[in-house]
Amino acid sequence: MNAQRPTPDKDAIALLPEFERLGLDRISLVNTAAQAHQAHDQLITARAWGFDTESKPTFKVGEQSDGPHILQLATAERAWVFQLHDPECRAVAADLLARGGIAKAGFGLGDDRKRIVHKLGIDPQGILELNTIFRERGYRKDMGVKGAVAVLFNQRFIKSKKAATSNWANARLSEAQLVYAANDAYAAIRVWQALKL
Repeated sequence: MNAQRPTPDKDAIALLPEFERLGLDRISLVNTAAQAHQAHDQLITARAWGFDTESKPTFKVGEQSDGPHILQLATAERAWVFQLHDPECRAVAADLLARGGIAKAGFGLGDDRKRIVHKLGIDPQGILELNTIFRERGYRKDMGVKGAVAVLFNQRFIKSKKAATSNWANARLSEAQLVYAANDAYAAIRVWQALKL
């Protein structure tokens, strides 16, 4: 199957109805040991998670990021946004990512993986790069979350440029940051579920 399957361009995606994102009522911020253990217990009952990380942007040439600062994991019902300042949150995040038998699906995860190995000292297991699956199915090289949502759901996934380039190392995350981070992971698990059918 050599023929490239068409993917909608930006203009076509702009005309699509909006993908329904998770609201704050279905997003848990995790920045204490108690919250981390509660999130762990809820997450390990799932077969797969949507997965992503966020790091404080670097703007100077040669500047190294000490990220990731945020880890996002999501099921089809809700998302958890782990802040990785707290040692216990980092330990729980490391345990979750090192756990085998649970698919961790996302887009553009090569950089995330390297940073996780460096920051958390573990090699994450079960990482599933969704772009690879789309490539195997004849789509262009990198689909990304917007293209995937357009192709599978005929909907437009909204990403805030302002939130994307915000400071993820802040001790207090804004509501816009929480919604942005959680929905990257949430969209990934929804895409994973749709691809499995």
